Amino acid sequence: MRYEHTQVGYVTGGLSLALLPLIYYAHMAEDGELGMLGYTMFGAFSILAVLFSSLTVQVSDEELAFYFGPGFWTRRFVLDDIISTEIVRNLALYGWGIRYTPHGWLYNVSGLRAVELTIRGEGQIRIGTDEPEALKQAIEQSRGMASEDTRDGKSKA
Repeated sequence: MRYEHTQVGYVTGGLSLALLPLIYYAHMAEDGELGMLGYTMFGAFSILAVLFSSLTVQVSDEELAFYFGPGFWTRRFVLDDIISTEIVRNLALYGWGIRYTPHGWLYNVSGLRAVELTIRGEGQIRIGTDEPEALKQAIEQSRGMASEDTRDGKSKA
């Protein structure tokens, strides 16, 4: 593995903690309906918090892969299909998680910085990261190695 980095999503963790008073109130409610609603909301936010707790990005000699939390929503791209990389800053209104933006799909757990990739057959995507320079460099270096192997007639297996 040439590069691997996991960014923690503090926003989702903070939202889960912010729900604790709601759970307490729901538990203390006498009518039961609000109590069940509170538990349902806490359960849903807890699942989302775990699924979007982090974003791991990996760059090998042959592919770029990334996934949320414990392996949720894994995407893989062959490096030869990556046409360009650019460091960008997202607008705050794009939010976190998996979103479609005017710049293509955004995969993000925290912050506003990202690496925008133009991928053959996919268009543009953005991968949020707290170290965009290192990610861009890893992709470009790995793409260079993949291109050299192809030119030299070496197998990438």
